[in-house]
Amino acid sequence: MRRAFAAAALCGATAEVPEGNRKLLETKPFPLPRGIRIGAVCIYGRFTISTALSDGAIGRASLEVHRQVAVDLLRPARFSSIHLQSVEAASLMDAERSDILIIGGGIAGIATALDLLDGGCSVLLVDRDGEAVFGGLARESFGGMFFVDSPVQRRQGIRDSTELAWRDWQSFAEFDPDDQWPRAWAQAYVNRTTRDVYRWVRGFGVSFLPVVNWVERGEFQPGNSVPRFHIAWGTGKGIAEALIGALRNHVKASRLTLRFNRRVERLTIEAGRVVGAEGVDEKNGTPFAVRAEQVVVAAGGINGDLGRVRQNWHRDWGRPPEILLNGSHRFADGRLHDASMAAGGVVTHLDRMWNYAAGVHHPRPRKPNHGLSLVPPRSALWLNWQGQRIGPQPLVSGFDTRRLVTDICREARPYSWQLMNRTIALKELAVSGAEFNPSIREKNRLGFLRDILRGNRWLVDELTGGCPDFVTAWSLPELVEKMNALQGDRAVSLAAVTDAVRSYDATIARGASLMNDEQLRRIASLRLYRGDRIRLCKFQPIEDKRAMPLIAVREFIISRKSLGGIVTDLQSRVLDAAGRPIAGLYAVGEAAGFGGGGMHGLRALEGTFLGGCILSGRLAAASINGKTEFLNG
Repeated sequence: MRRAFAAAALCGATAEVPEGNRKLLETKPFPLPRGIRIGAVCIYGRFTISTALSDGAIGRASLEVHRQVAVDLLRPARFSSIHLQSVEAASLMDAERSDILIIGGGIAGIATALDLLDGGCSVLLVDRDGEAVFGGLARESFGGMFFVDSPVQRRQGIRDSTELAWRDWQSFAEFDPDDQWPRAWAQAYVNRTTRDVYRWVRGFGVSFLPVVNWVERGEFQPGNSVPRFHIAWGTGKGIAEALIGALRNHVKASRLTLRFNRRVERLTIEAGRVVGAEGVDEKNGTPFAVRAEQVVVAAGGINGDLGRVRQNWHRDWGRPPEILLNGSHRFADGRLHDASMAAGGVVTHLDRMWNYAAGVHHPRPRKPNHGLSLVPPRSALWLNWQGQRIGPQPLVSGFDTRRLVTDICREARPYSWQLMNRTIALKELAVSGAEFNPSIREKNRLGFLRDILRGNRWLVDELTGGCPDFVTAWSLPELVEKMNALQGDRAVSLAAVTDAVRSYDATIARGASLMNDEQLRRIASLRLYRGDRIRLCKFQPIEDKRAMPLIAVREFIISRKSLGGIVTDLQSRVLDAAGRPIAGLYAVGEAAGFGGGGMHGLRALEGTFLGGCILSGRLAAASINGKTEFLNG
């Protein structure tokens, strides 16, 4: 392995010796263009050097230099070890073979596989997770989907159009002038989402709640002009199970092979073409290889790796918070971004992320820093780390999620508190995702109606009793004392909290015609739409003896989705730095920034993530199957 370690020395890597003489070797850094980092790892005798970007360096650093660094460093590392060559030779002789290899078993990979089977291809789908959780992050999601002029909207009397939706999307995205492919993908999504996503999932038995939610309305930047967030009956779990059932029961299911617990480490390249992939079976540690005519990367984004999230933290948000929670998939680590770059692909806009402002620690964590994303109650007061009301524009959810994150990150300590009472919590508190929405997840109509009418009593009790970030009290002095005890200091000021609460309550007491408070004006406006009115209190004071106890929630920024990713054309083909398709390589879903390396721009209108996974997967399959009519829309 000496020559392999010598290669590592050139790039400033830390490497681990496989077997026997295990130790870490730290070496001097190799000069590189600004924003480009090099890393090296040795796994099961294989030495791999990869590059990564910080602060959205693609677009500002030279793409060609970045590509060449990856290629030049990978080549000597790969062939410098006799042990490595022998392992690779053995794995390639034993490689499984298929027409198409799909890397990733989330909704994007599943949608791709379904359409490929329709076209008669043999498909091998490998996923790093276990079979019991087949479906990726979508399985854990709330299941909201963005559609334009859908039958559900029409039944509700909502007049929408692709022209209006495209105007809203461009406003919220704030695309850069050179965002050619992100812009093209965004327009394709707006034009095709109802025809090629809504009708497609309906064909597999997926249905939606009759009232469309209105989220991301916009604040300083206009957002959704009308409600477009369609909630799946059954949540994301129901969508995943419907598509998985269709996959397993497909008339050509004999041409489908599923492999779980497989970690793909690298793509196999021959004569400039991607012809397969290699990696490790994480159950037994043995290497594996797959050969295929086409490879589709559907392995998610980078936001499950908090180290990468911090490295690519957007400049608008300053320094990354000391405490950052993980609400992404545990295997969304960017490993396949690195592999795609090593094959000549381009990754862009990794600093664009869809993080949330109201994260709390999961009561029963299943991974490090496991967080839940609360749906922040609009009637709660949003306070900073000292107990002062954040402003001058108060924070209210449902208008601009990115602005909430930005304002909290500008604080000296980038976490916040929400202060409410039990009445507000029962009516408005919710958690995003399938896990804490059992009535919708299990399609329990009676339970869903009970929660709407009586409030989420079980949820409030679960969180106040089990989540470490919740404190309750019967007076403001007692509440502040508990807030400070939780944080371990005296940062929260009783005077600041008392002033915020009593000023807000006094404004409510003056009556609706004299409510000169922006949060109360927002509440009044929100209550005009029935989809919001049913889950929103009518000007509820905080210090109300009939609504006790008081509740304070400490909230952190929670990592969720990558808005940037691998650059692709409208056939989901991965492009090189010159804009040419890389033979044999496709990327879909979050791996491709949901299309083109970042179709959302700076902000998402919400509900576009699952739909982006499906549309990009279906376009990849159409390209492989040669379905030009579908590709042309």
